[in-house]
Amino acid sequence: MERYKILVTPTASFGKYSDAFSRLKSAGLEVILSPYSHPLKEEELKEFISQVDGIIVGLDPITPSLLEEAKRLRVISKHGVGVDNIAVEEATRRRIVVANAPGTNDDSVADLAFAFVLSLARHIPRACWSMREEKWEKFVGVEINGKTLGVVGVGRIGRKVIRRSWGFDMEILAHDVFPDQNLAQKWQFSYVSLEKLLRESDFITLHIPLTQETRGFIGGKELSLMKRSAYLINTARGGIVDEEALYRALKEGIIAGAALDVFSQEPPGSSPLMDLENVIATPHMASDTKEAIRRMDVVSAENVIRVLRGDPPLSAVNVVEKI
Repeated sequence: MERYKILVTPTASFGKYSDAFSRLKSAGLEVILSPYSHPLKEEELKEFISQVDGIIVGLDPITPSLLEEAKRLRVISKHGVGVDNIAVEEATRRRIVVANAPGTNDDSVADLAFAFVLSLARHIPRACWSMREEKWEKFVGVEINGKTLGVVGVGRIGRKVIRRSWGFDMEILAHDVFPDQNLAQKWQFSYVSLEKLLRESDFITLHIPLTQETRGFIGGKELSLMKRSAYLINTARGGIVDEEALYRALKEGIIAGAALDVFSQEPPGSSPLMDLENVIATPHMASDTKEAIRRMDVVSAENVIRVLRGDPPLSAVNVVEKI
């Protein structure tokens, strides 16, 4: 294979638990590592983008203006699943293949989503910090046995969350634009309207992609439909939830609490949500398990290798006329 140059931006995790670097180097690729420990900003990416033929990217913004300078770029491989940070349409216009790694982090994200259910129900983070402050407070929670779990988006991750709920005898209400009634019958859950799900669920977990249609999907109107005792969980993408409306709903007791792994701006900085005791916040870590990182490494590396070899990637996001 010709000596192509590859930029790898998720340097904190890539190759730490896998042989991904060896795969790239064995394919004759020259690997350039981002010198930054954080997701690169557009200006930082511009330092490299004109020099490389491929990029393995995390949460870094691959914008239309950035792609104007990517004269050599042939493939963008997402180290993960969601591609809302990549200008896919512009990449397609420039005949740049965009690929991702679906199915690699499903279990990890589902684990965290359900961990949030338990943490919200029993106030585990608050109790932990209370103990660190040498207090001996009591935090009265609720059982999740028999409660109703609302799952918005019954794709790979949503399905994994449903399966995890079985051991707690939870009733499942689901909402999806493409309902699979055979699955619902087999797994004994019900597809309902979004309004019914919001009104009747005790815990609501979001598992939909961020698109133009889903931006602000959960806003003030939707939050007002929820039970005052209900909790919202978001491990999908921050932009799906109107954070100003969520803050008001949490502050005013319209809903009981929320657990957020994702934010409209990351890191969220001085977001007022961070000041609320009824919010659990984590740093976009749902897919950060050794097993998921290992799988994402391998798939994202193979996507680059295949495209530069002239073959289709393992999982293409767009269709390019000629590679």
